[in-house]
Amino acid sequence: MKKIIFLLLLITSILFGSDLKTQQKIYTLITHVLLPEKKEVKVWADSLSNRELMQNVPHTILVNSPQEADFILLQNHQQKGVHGLIFVTNLQLLRALQSEAIGGFFWQKGRPNILFLRHNLEKHHITLPSSMQEYIEDEL
Repeated sequence: MKKIIFLLLLITSILFGSDLKTQQKIYTLITHVLLPEKKEVKVWADSLSNRELMQNVPHTILVNSPQEADFILLQNHQQKGVHGLIFVTNLQLLRALQSEAIGGFFWQKGRPNILFLRHNLEKHHITLPSSMQEYIEDEL
């Protein structure tokens, strides 16, 4: 019984670790394509888990307030008065903030999903590379 529990814990940690590395790679790509001129992107996240995630993304620096940030990662809708390049971590929040958020990255049915909103990319004068064009949506 102990061996089975140990194996389940081991498999879970391996799978979770893999998801974490995947997320970090995706956020590395996202911050680079949104802010290609920045050598280091200042990031503010509204949750501890996302702060820990972004801490290990290359070329990012965590800042203490959204006003200091180049890239704002939101998990919760309670953040009032946040402006800038807002990126969200779930589809419901992207729908709620579609007039403000530039896009979102979230897991759905076990798969990573990346969406960018065309009107907000245009509002911030951002042109994504051709390799990222398939992730641009006109509407949700």
